[in-house]
Amino acid sequence: MVDVKQLGWDVNTVGELDHRLLKAPHVKLRSFTEGPKGDIVYCVDLRINLPNTEFLSSTEMHSFEHFLLEGFQRYMPKNFLSIGLMGCQTGFYLVLYNEGNAEVIRNTYENILNDILKAKEVPYANIQQCGNFKNHSVEMAQAVAKRVLSAKENWRQII
Repeated sequence: MVDVKQLGWDVNTVGELDHRLLKAPHVKLRSFTEGPKGDIVYCVDLRINLPNTEFLSSTEMHSFEHFLLEGFQRYMPKNFLSIGLMGCQTGFYLVLYNEGNAEVIRNTYENILNDILKAKEVPYANIQQCGNFKNHSVEMAQAVAKRVLSAKENWRQII
């Protein structure tokens, strides 16, 4: 049985919420699924912009996704399953295996954002590894990372 409070999440913000009430940026547990053998898959919202108000450009989303993919693979190789774009262009879905601790996730996210600020190029932004390799900007990703990091103290404020 998963105790989301013990994992550091606000129980009242787990699941689908009225998007008109959401604050951004935030990091919140969206859902979790426990398998028959006790393994757990967690889905975490990495919300960057306010829903229905601010949107990431396709270049910002694409480049930021590459950084998140590389970073979570590097920092959490045994737990990272996937990073997905929110179709509304306001953030990303992080999918982890057997790691749902809020502080571990937030600290890893912070490390990745700091890595973005020091980056010279977008990871995997080449013709061999990306289907739209020309649509990247390290500078745009750095601007987003800087903005999200500057609001770190508010990442727990979901609504």
